[in-house]
Amino acid sequence: MKKVLIIEDDTNIAELEKDYLELNAYQVDIDNNGSSGLKKALTGIYDLVIVDLMLPGKDGYEIIKGIREKLEIPVIVISAKSEDINKIRGLGYGADDYITKPFSPAELVARIKSHIERYQRLMGKKPSVDIINHKGLEIQTSSHRVFVNGKEVSMTAKEYELLLFLAAHPNIVFSKEQLFDRIWGEDYYGEIATVAVHIQKIRKKIEKDPSEPEYIETLWGSGYRFNGVSF
Repeated sequence: MKKVLIIEDDTNIAELEKDYLELNAYQVDIDNNGSSGLKKALTGIYDLVIVDLMLPGKDGYEIIKGIREKLEIPVIVISAKSEDINKIRGLGYGADDYITKPFSPAELVARIKSHIERYQRLMGKKPSVDIINHKGLEIQTSSHRVFVNGKEVSMTAKEYELLLFLAAHPNIVFSKEQLFDRIWGEDYYGEIATVAVHIQKIRKKIEKDPSEPEYIETLWGSGYRFNGVSF
């Protein structure tokens, strides 16, 4: 049975989410405080975490950041904040999805199922190439680790999958739509803008100057291309 943690200070919403998830055979824990919720999330016993942004203790952004420093499990934001800047910020911190209140409980269950299954497929993959190495960037596909000039950089599951896909197909231009379908899949309910957000996050971690990227190039009007050699 898959286990989900809900970090939400609105008891009614938290119980609604829990009821629907338990009806769909998920085991659910609830925490109403951001600080204690993060501690629970970091125990590593959960398959997915749902987090609100406005919480006592630590806010949702701090929780996402704290989780991403240690774990790659899917994180879904559910918030009353519907502005694009909040969505971009949440995704930028490493959230895998962003749902605004009010929401459809059935849609929430569908998204949770999709993210958990996708994460498990990613963790279970066995790439044919063990190491991709290009100009100081090294991707160890067997251990899902990334190094830049010998120094390891931490990446979320989606950041890693996106970087690996581009690096494994060097010099090929992929549109945002193609990358969205490949990395997030047709069953993902989020917005295509998440591709650009994740590219920005990756660049900050691997590029000397993210404004003048050496590895992942932007071809305006076309998409993105990994500037590398064939493997």
